[in-house]
Amino acid sequence: MSGRRTRITEDEINELVSKLQSLLPEARRRAAGRASAAKLLKETCNYIKSLNREVDGLSDRLSGLIATMDSNSAEAEILRSFLRS
Repeated sequence: MSGRRTRITEDEINELVSKLQSLLPEARRRAAGRASAAKLLKETCNYIKSLNREVDGLSDRLSGLIATMDSNSAEAEILRSFLRS
């Protein structure tokens, strides 16, 4: 059964596109008008890329902050506790 292909119905695709649209900030702003699935997938890829850039930037800032901090300070311990979470 694991090798069997399952077909996704058009209704299921539409439902998934709607769910994806609700997750994207740009798509939510224009929720009244439906975007094509292709456009929505492109926006999703761009959004994920921007989130990755944001994470990289925040990581760099955090590394810089940690480098300037006394490793035994209360602030350093707070940062370490956040990183363990």
